[in-house]
Amino acid sequence: MQITLNIEHIRADTPLPPLFRVRQRWQTSPIADVAAVVYAELDKIGLAGHIQPGMRIAVTAGSRGISNIVTITAAAVAWLRAHGAEPFIVPAMGSHGGATAEGQVALLASLGITEQSVGCPIRATMDVVELGRIADGTPVYMDRFAAEADGVLVINRIKTHTSFKAPIESGLAKMCAVGLGKRQGAEIVHRTAVYGLKEQLVPMARMVVERGRVLAGLAILEDARDQTAAIVALPPAEIGGAGEAELLLRSKEMMARLPFDRLDVLVVDRIGKNISGTGMDTNVIGRLPIPGEPPPDRPVINVIVVLDLTPETHGNANGIGLADITTARLAAKIDFHATYVNVLTAGLVGLCKGGLPITLPTERDAVAMAIKTCGQPDLAAVRLVRIPDTLHLEELLVSEALLPEVTAHPNLELLGPAEWVLDCVEG
Repeated sequence: MQITLNIEHIRADTPLPPLFRVRQRWQTSPIADVAAVVYAELDKIGLAGHIQPGMRIAVTAGSRGISNIVTITAAAVAWLRAHGAEPFIVPAMGSHGGATAEGQVALLASLGITEQSVGCPIRATMDVVELGRIADGTPVYMDRFAAEADGVLVINRIKTHTSFKAPIESGLAKMCAVGLGKRQGAEIVHRTAVYGLKEQLVPMARMVVERGRVLAGLAILEDARDQTAAIVALPPAEIGGAGEAELLLRSKEMMARLPFDRLDVLVVDRIGKNISGTGMDTNVIGRLPIPGEPPPDRPVINVIVVLDLTPETHGNANGIGLADITTARLAAKIDFHATYVNVLTAGLVGLCKGGLPITLPTERDAVAMAIKTCGQPDLAAVRLVRIPDTLHLEELLVSEALLPEVTAHPNLELLGPAEWVLDCVEG
């Protein structure tokens, strides 16, 4: 498929405001020895007592860019092997990777997870088995290789979800119900939009835990710098329960955010699945255009412009629909098959995130048009922030109009003037 964008004459010559570099001050204490903590946590919950020599243990690996995920996974594999088990990796990522086994293995490799790096085989399939049905009749599916294993260790990061708010959001339960459910599980959870995520996710996860022989969960918490802040092993009963809910609250307290409540323009250098499931985190940008779901209280941003995709997203541009303006270069990189499979699998929750925004020839044009259309005609008063992506918010570029708030903020440090660096070449 080839899409022709007849946009070469749609340009913007609006001046760009001066930029200043600003640093957010965060108090963080990342884990120094990640592997040692993995060992200690698995020991703490008594997992060794549930493992017999020769047991085939499936270890989940998802599609998200998680700090230290290779080290964490390899340590879990080594711990299992040291206790006589025969671990193997199963991709647990719903429909991601183009909804093919080969695509999911390739996606894991892009995150550094290979048979060599984690020290065990990777067994990938899109085949599932039906474990049963929850009270409302919804079927529950599980990856065939995981279902045939003697036990499962679920590994995932706990964080606030980008499409709904509930006691259990992104984490171990979602990995069970959606990740291990492959394409069928993802479609079922998302077909009733937010209802599925809020009401069906936990019962489905509990069935996977109980009938799918889940032995434990290994929860990862990250701080505002995207560093590993905590690793906590949970017994099966706590997956989708009080233990996981408590970890979600801890995760929200550590989350990085923009330090401004209102912006005219937000420039995002890159989006991608390795940044957020929605390309850019809806909690950071303050946009959640899902019918019936209230958006985050803050920030309020008039115009969002996205300049590029990350290499790691492999053309999956899910989330680009959250932007108002983008570039021809980004549009040319979109793998529409991978993007649409991801978006359509998410149903109503995903539809708002897959549309192509206003597309302009160059980065300079895109930013200038965002300023021109932001509703603030006085260039000196334009409240603009530029960020690398929604994961990395420690250093920001801000316009002059925001300097009074920067200097008055106890956790912001003004580093000095900065230059605009934008691609002015078409495509």
